[in-house]
Amino acid sequence: MSNVWQQEVLAEIKPGGRVSDGDIVRQVRRAVLMQRLPPGTRLPEVTLGEVFGVSRSVVRKALTRLASEHVVDQRPNQVARVRAPDVDETRETFAARRLVEGEVAALTAGTLDKRILLQVEDRSNREREAFLANDEAARIEHSLAIHHLLAEHSPNRVLGAMLTDLILRTSIVIALYKRQGLGSCYLEGDHPRLLEHLGKGDGAGARADIERHLDSLQELLDLGPRDSSIDLKAILGGNV
Repeated sequence: MSNVWQQEVLAEIKPGGRVSDGDIVRQVRRAVLMQRLPPGTRLPEVTLGEVFGVSRSVVRKALTRLASEHVVDQRPNQVARVRAPDVDETRETFAARRLVEGEVAALTAGTLDKRILLQVEDRSNREREAFLANDEAARIEHSLAIHHLLAEHSPNRVLGAMLTDLILRTSIVIALYKRQGLGSCYLEGDHPRLLEHLGKGDGAGARADIERHLDSLQELLDLGPRDSSIDLKAILGGNV
């Protein structure tokens, strides 16, 4: 983990001094989404308290919120861990996201104004630039932003909220099951094609794009066990 990223984290969570449970939720969630905290990673209250400079009561509030978002598992008298979905849940997650995001894409096609389409195009371009620069964290961020834009602007708000949840769940299972040695899950041309169909109002084409995109992502997975040992302080900026 680079010192640059640690400095960015500290700048965000300590703008005025005190760190809230919301700050911890955002940073842990982002670390999971960016695949810096693999599924199964232990999240001891004492360690998180040291990392963020807060009491255990603040950490407990954060972990409770993260559990409600399905980011971590909390069990009585056990240390919280980043969720580690099994193979069956992984397949079910992809199946659910195909249905929900496919429908969202079909409903959204032709409804986005030029400003939002330009945001999608910008994120798509930046994703490719990050891939070419071997900046996987930035690539993941831009890719996720595209799908979150779809969820945010879905004409059906219930489906949009469901998609937001499924994006996070999918990111967790990709972090767990991505083939070892695979540097990136970048799929050349997928997002530009989706943008084209969204702009033209081609709902069927947008749905097919999403289904093909998710099928391709699932094919990159190795549905076997993973070693989740990790230095939590190094990931979240433990030199504070």
